[in-house]
Amino acid sequence: MKNNYFGIIGSGSAIPKKKFKNDDFQALGLDTNDEWIASRTGIRQRYICEGETTASLATEAASNAIKNAGIDKEDIDLIVVATTTPDYPLFPSTACLVQKGLDIEKVTAFDISAACTGFICALDVASNMMKSGLYKNALVIGADTLSKYCDWNDRSTVVLFGDGAGAVVLGPVEEGYGLLASNIGAKGQDHDKLIVPIGGSKEALNKDNLDNPLRYIQMDGKAIYKFAVNIIVQLMDEALERAGLTKEDVTFLIPHQANKRMIDYAQEKLGLSDEQVYVNIDRYGNTSSASIPIAITEAMSKNLLKKGDIVITVGFGAGLTFGANVIKWI
Repeated sequence: MKNNYFGIIGSGSAIPKKKFKNDDFQALGLDTNDEWIASRTGIRQRYICEGETTASLATEAASNAIKNAGIDKEDIDLIVVATTTPDYPLFPSTACLVQKGLDIEKVTAFDISAACTGFICALDVASNMMKSGLYKNALVIGADTLSKYCDWNDRSTVVLFGDGAGAVVLGPVEEGYGLLASNIGAKGQDHDKLIVPIGGSKEALNKDNLDNPLRYIQMDGKAIYKFAVNIIVQLMDEALERAGLTKEDVTFLIPHQANKRMIDYAQEKLGLSDEQVYVNIDRYGNTSSASIPIAITEAMSKNLLKKGDIVITVGFGAGLTFGANVIKWI
């Protein structure tokens, strides 16, 4: 008999060794300071890769998640990695590199690309694949190293992003628990609001455009903020409706850590207290697909999530993409 209930049975994270504080940008000559960055974003610091890669961070986070779940690595039969910053531009996938790093012999492994919404999408994809009965334990990983794709002369983007990875083990749980519903969508009409224009098949990198700032992240910050605040309430309400719940049932919110103002907006609309919302943007910045699983790992380590809690994740990102998961905690 197939099991239709899968939940988070373990989690882990990994961050680079180098801590980069807001004032460090000023020391590099960028026209900004701690007060300017913190007041607009809530960010105080982030971690930046120096030698680490997306795959190395993802592998470390995955190993930690497996240990936390109390299972053997050979029990993993599915690896889904959400990333937009793979180690290699075309192939192999980051998931295959994680398989190699963990030394797992046989496993289904692939990447998905949905930017900052990636982990939310990956959790839903993995859960639905597991309902087929073909998979029992899945590694779902969000990992990104966006500092490598920032123009370090552009204060509108470089101050926002940090590097990191978070992973969860998705496994069978008792009926009525685990991932109850998801709500995922996209608005490709606004794809140019957050984009890296050069470096893909439309215009590959070559000797003539290596110094072109368009090879780095380009963002219309006002448009992204407007998009997020306009979609976030509807997104959460629809996800909860699919689970047969309302916002009054929500116990805990784990949002994508993009901007403290956006998090505050979601918190207000759900009517949650500060203790019911996990925020770590001040310490990590925006780690893209890694932000939610890193937050889940920290919340679990602090025993903030109790059995029966209704936990909702919510995120949005380039694409434009958006999504939410509703989880009944085990």
